[in-house]
Amino acid sequence: MEESKNKGLELNSKKTESMTITRKTSIPKCEIKIEENTIKQANSFKYLGTQITSDGRNHQGIKSRIAQAKASFQQMKSIVTNIKISIVVRKKLLDTFIETVLLYGCEAWTIDERMKSSLEAAEMWLEE
Repeated sequence: MEESKNKGLELNSKKTESMTITRKTSIPKCEIKIEENTIKQANSFKYLGTQITSDGRNHQGIKSRIAQAKASFQQMKSIVTNIKISIVVRKKLLDTFIETVLLYGCEAWTIDERMKSSLEAAEMWLEE
């Protein structure tokens, strides 16, 4: 903390939160104090556009991405389902404008079988 202050950096302890990630059913309490302030312990936070929860999973964030991709599809439905446009072009549109919405932030995801199935189902829905 002192070294940060020497470099002109300050931590706003009122805006700072901590989170413990565990696979246990009960979340351990972690009390961190900065000067006189106790840092609030959060149960989830948003990272790279994905909601991360204290169990290390991000089911809600993935469900949100699926919903956003479906909404993007609905906005472009008249184009991506137009049979006058070649299948190659329609597939490129899906990959460029909709799949990117679905997979944004996927580098930070922890995927289990249930989420894998949900993503595969969404992909099938988009390509139907």
